Amino acid sequence: MAAPRRVCVFCGSSMGFDPRYADEARALGTLLAERGIGLVYGGASVGTMGVVADAALAAGGEVIGVIPEALGSVEIAHAGLTELHVVADMHQRKAKMAALSDGFLALPGGAGTLEELFEVWTWAQLGLHEKPIGLVDVGGYYAPLLKFADHMVSEGFLSAGYRDMLKIDSDASVLLDAFADYVPPPRPKWAK
Repeated sequence: MAAPRRVCVFCGSSMGFDPRYADEARALGTLLAERGIGLVYGGASVGTMGVVADAALAAGGEVIGVIPEALGSVEIAHAGLTELHVVADMHQRKAKMAALSDGFLALPGGAGTLEELFEVWTWAQLGLHEKPIGLVDVGGYYAPLLKFADHMVSEGFLSAGYRDMLKIDSDASVLLDAFADYVPPPRPKWAK
């Protein structure tokens, strides 16, 4: 795979308690812009979603938001983006963000962040896309999730190859570098 042109970032509509979460969102937005990689995200101006978008914009980057109509006022749609797509629902949001992106990064976030992450991870297992997926592990945030993924492997519900689709590092630049060399597993789940 070539270096990604656009990366979808899953993150929170809240800030979290640890100030490192906002710091890392800010650093990631700046990093993407500096590398000439467009940011695709959930379109909000609040939480770490707003932080990553504002940082990318401040550094001169392209920022594309995708927000469901019903959340435009709740999540407060960001008014200063390069593009803002307003879609009918969460299903369309995820599909649109995936279609616009060459890879996915997850910053710390809540249930919505995990739901988005798990969906693109499942799609990768099924061979619906061959895009890399990375977890920006701020302060060990994703360690319990990876421990559970290892448990899924040991219990026979997930192959080690699919577990290894999730790249993890505390440094987003390491993940972006790895994206350029990403090779998906040779066979999608259920392939004969």
